[in-house]
Amino acid sequence: MKEYSNREGQTDTAALRKSHAARAESAAARAAALSRYVEQHGSDQHADAKFRAAHAARIAAQAFAVLGEGAPATAADSRCARNAAASAAQASQAAQLVHGDAEPSSRAFQAALKASQAAATAASAPHLGTDVDLNAEADTAERAAVSAAESAGWVQPGEKVPAVEMGIRSTEVHSMMHF
Repeated sequence: MKEYSNREGQTDTAALRKSHAARAESAAARAAALSRYVEQHGSDQHADAKFRAAHAARIAAQAFAVLGEGAPATAADSRCARNAAASAAQASQAAQLVHGDAEPSSRAFQAALKASQAAATAASAPHLGTDVDLNAEADTAERAAVSAAESAGWVQPGEKVPAVEMGIRSTEVHSMMHF
């Protein structure tokens, strides 16, 4: 396992937090944009997809918000990035339901799943968010998920990220979600 370390050989939690935060922010923004896409393009028959996309965007936003609330903690920060990526994958599934099984839609959903899986691997034991190679793979997978969502027409490059209401944030719920 290659851990990120600074010149003194110490694991640099601040640098790792920056990496996990960037990935979590990207996934949360992607989930928010996908929720907007589903809301705008879904019909009355897509009520469940609209609910699931909105919920996924809310959870991704909460994961990103929680990441910035405390002192850097690599394991917790990587779990927040993992949770945001998993929520964005759920939003991608809802977007695919609305968009249909066209090739770009299928590729975008598969890319979102890969981003979620890569983030989960980077956050899992024994690495707990410290492995350089796994974090790089998760970063690459997140960029690929964004690109695929853009290719599917779900996300417009450079668009303003829609605001997402996070709802009530309960400490008990967050602890159950392993934030």
